[in-house]
Amino acid sequence: MTLINRVKRLFGTKKRDDETLKVVPRDEHSISRSSISEAALKVLYRLNKAGYEAYLVGGGVRDTLLGLSPKDFDVATNATPEQVNQLFRNSRLIGRRFKLVHVVFGREVIEVATFRAPPTEEHPNKMAATGDQGMILRDNVYGNKDEDAVRRDFTINALYYNVADFSVHSYAGGWEDLQERRIRLIGDPETRYREDPVRMLRAIRFAAKLNFNIDPEAAAPIPAMAPLLTQIPAARLFEEVLKLILHGNALDTLRLLREYKLFEPLFPGTEQSIKADPQVLALIENTMANTDKRIQAGKSVTPYFFLAALLWPQVARMQREFQDSGLAPHPAMQKAADRALAQQLKATSIPKRFSIPMREIWELQLRLPKVNSRRTSELLTHPRFRAAYDFVLLREQSGEDLDGIGEYWTKRQEVEPAVPRADTNDYSSRPDGKKRRRRGPRKPRSSAE
Repeated sequence: MTLINRVKRLFGTKKRDDETLKVVPRDEHSISRSSISEAALKVLYRLNKAGYEAYLVGGGVRDTLLGLSPKDFDVATNATPEQVNQLFRNSRLIGRRFKLVHVVFGREVIEVATFRAPPTEEHPNKMAATGDQGMILRDNVYGNKDEDAVRRDFTINALYYNVADFSVHSYAGGWEDLQERRIRLIGDPETRYREDPVRMLRAIRFAAKLNFNIDPEAAAPIPAMAPLLTQIPAARLFEEVLKLILHGNALDTLRLLREYKLFEPLFPGTEQSIKADPQVLALIENTMANTDKRIQAGKSVTPYFFLAALLWPQVARMQREFQDSGLAPHPAMQKAADRALAQQLKATSIPKRFSIPMREIWELQLRLPKVNSRRTSELLTHPRFRAAYDFVLLREQSGEDLDGIGEYWTKRQEVEPAVPRADTNDYSSRPDGKKRRRRGPRKPRSSAE
């Protein structure tokens, strides 16, 4: 199928009734400027003052209308990236597939995108580069707001807030779908999924996060098209995994991913372990439920912990196999960790800032049972002791018999509290796992050093 034919199938030769513009005036919606970040308002006002169209768009509008607090606000405009970049000294150009501008206000970043347009026969220069399966590879095709709206993936994201008159512009029936709490794609679902298979993951994330239902027409193709995720770069899928798990509804997300056959492309070894041993599912579901509780309680979550849990079943199985072949427990664990991580990296990347503490948690699962060792006190000072101890409790919670190891270490800490030694590689204080930047000038070394 040629690209032009795919566009005809996606958008049709005539404009559908549900793709018309609906303008919702200020007195009929709940968005006010007080619910929008000052940084986003500054971007909108400056673009308007310079003579450009500018709208708050997508998730920021959707979540605000639902009474949620958006994590970020995006802006769409008819100004080109270069024009936006010239207008804001605190901005930078990013992106290859589609150029964007990030306007930086301290720790807050406002993403500004130029309106996009679908390729048409009348404008052959407006052609996006696609792969053999229909996936969009390069998409620097600019257009107007109406064209930009029909290029968006879901109807509930085709919502534009106009700061000039405080109205909301809705396309493709997005306003109605928001009221009905429905996830629906703009255009033909199969074609849209082929353009970008990550849209299947986004449908699951929105359904779990917002407690929406996926429209049957949008849901039907997903199980058969789930293998298309293998075309997506491993680094991008890793970022999607973090979004799927860290929004506070990880358990519902996990169940939806498995229902729609999307979990296996992300964690093939884990899915195979679940099918082989039903107890594995209890471990994974308890991990997701505990993650949700921490997020909902405002506590920090370290990705390496739930990643360690997701990969633990195959690590434990491989470790036993290597031991049965004659290796000692610790070398067997190291070899099992190497192999499990190597297999997972074919699906999603895992940065070393996560894989190193994951290995430490696994290795401590061998050391914590040795309660009669003279070196047990050293474990209480290990930087990863608390995570490894929590992991033991998680395993016991999931039905694994560990001979009371969890109870032993619980009582031990009542007498001798754990005080982990300083660890320069401990990233647990930040949810993204990145090191905090050093503040202030670095202390100069003395001449004696």
